[in-house]
Amino acid sequence: MGLIQLENMEFYAYHGHYKEEQIVGSKFLITLSVKTDLKKAAKTDNLKDTVNYHKAYQVVKEEMSKKSHLLENIASRILDSLYAAFPEIDSASIKISKINPPIGGKVDCVTVTLER
Repeated sequence: MGLIQLENMEFYAYHGHYKEEQIVGSKFLITLSVKTDLKKAAKTDNLKDTVNYHKAYQVVKEEMSKKSHLLENIASRILDSLYAAFPEIDSASIKISKINPPIGGKVDCVTVTLER
């Protein structure tokens, strides 16, 4: 078993409960962790024998381009799409942070983590 992580992927997107958030947008940071069997790839040195992290990034990017009201919804959609693209995933977790959320006070970010 092994772990592949894509850490602090940065996106500017238009997610949020408030109408203004979906117009102005915000910066988001995403960390994705995927557990899968890496033994074959370690021996063959062949990309087809592992979870292609370039393709995984593209899955995240595609889902981030679709507007949502809640971080929970974005996280769930990303995991759904990852499992559809990579049936060899044993488990995965995603952490989505919204930078400088509009909550009426100084907060660096708000974060949601979802695991499957």
